Amino acid sequence: MELDAYYADFENNFWTISELGFWKLERQQFFKEPGYDSWEAFAKGEWDESLRLLDAGRSDMADYHRRVEEHGFVARRVRVVEEPITAYLQWELHALRIRDQCGGSVRIVGPDQVAEFEHHMALPEIYTLGATVMYQAIYDDDGVLASARKFVDRDLVVRCRRFIQDLYEAGQPLEPFFAGHVAALPPPGQR
Repeated sequence: MELDAYYADFENNFWTISELGFWKLERQQFFKEPGYDSWEAFAKGEWDESLRLLDAGRSDMADYHRRVEEHGFVARRVRVVEEPITAYLQWELHALRIRDQCGGSVRIVGPDQVAEFEHHMALPEIYTLGATVMYQAIYDDDGVLASARKFVDRDLVVRCRRFIQDLYEAGQPLEPFFAGHVAALPPPGQR
């Protein structure tokens, strides 16, 4: 799907999710997020400003997760983190920490926990909406979202959701991981 069609389709499907929830698996260690003010500041080397902008978005993030709760479902993420942590991932883990604190629970797994599923390639970036829709985010060589694939095969969606849920259950809550692996890191440009 082209991005405009994908964004509209995702929005239409997201707010109709059943109690089965939204489950997302994030695998890549580097992305570019043009248009996102905090990422833009990070990309320019303005670390303190990027963190300030993340924190400034906290209220909107809390409102978003309240709305999710009012709709009767949960939004959960699994983030694969390789070490040493990339500069991008250091920034993203700060963003995910705010999401986690605002109600969008995030769990961390290491590459060893997904290695048995990655014989030929890394796991895809996928997310399920209830039991009826799944998307795969497709990124260009620079790590910018280029398009998405939509899947509606119920058996496939259910299997993938269960896979993400199993990783989530095996994963470490974000907060203790952040405290032990991210909080003490110097700004990316100073490592």
